[in-house]
Amino acid sequence: MISFSCPSCGRSFSVPDSYTGRRATCKDCGGIVVVPAVSNAAASSASTTPPSPKIPLRTRRLTSDAKQMEEAFATFPLIHVHEAAGNPPDEYQVEYFIKGLERGKDGKPIPRDEHRVEIKLTADYPRVGPLCKMLTPIFHPNIDPATICIGDHWTAGERLASLVVRIGEMIAYQAYNIQSPLDAEAAMWADLNGDKLPVDTRNLHPAEL
Repeated sequence: MISFSCPSCGRSFSVPDSYTGRRATCKDCGGIVVVPAVSNAAASSASTTPPSPKIPLRTRRLTSDAKQMEEAFATFPLIHVHEAAGNPPDEYQVEYFIKGLERGKDGKPIPRDEHRVEIKLTADYPRVGPLCKMLTPIFHPNIDPATICIGDHWTAGERLASLVVRIGEMIAYQAYNIQSPLDAEAAMWADLNGDKLPVDTRNLHPAEL
């Protein structure tokens, strides 16, 4: 067996010798790991350097998320991290400069080009999905003032930056579900006006994702 560690987060792995040279993605931090040769792994294990203190899984994940959020959105014109709180961050405010809809005075949807979302990563993250809500008005079948419905799709392996993009796709009506809506009126409107959707067709994926 070959024993080695993820170079990004330190998670330990043990695999058969036949896996030498294979590449995989670390389930803790999303980093790329390459199975070393048996001799390299043995040399690493024999090192006299004392092991570093083990960092909690959630802390490693939050650190990895923060790095990827910075890399993905630092220069991306359509999505911007407005604020991040915590060390490492576990609360974010994200701005979207994309076409969406909000409810007009007569109850009908009208265009809105700027949106802000709050994302909170609870103590159970990443096993349990983030708590997400809109801070600006919106008209969407799967979003109400208190909640953005992401629960049916969340898995612990999904990256936070990918979720941020997915919320943007919801705002733009590139993604919506009228079968179990949070806003029945918006669901009915979307059902009757499918030819007008999405309201923003641009690709919301930064090159880094």
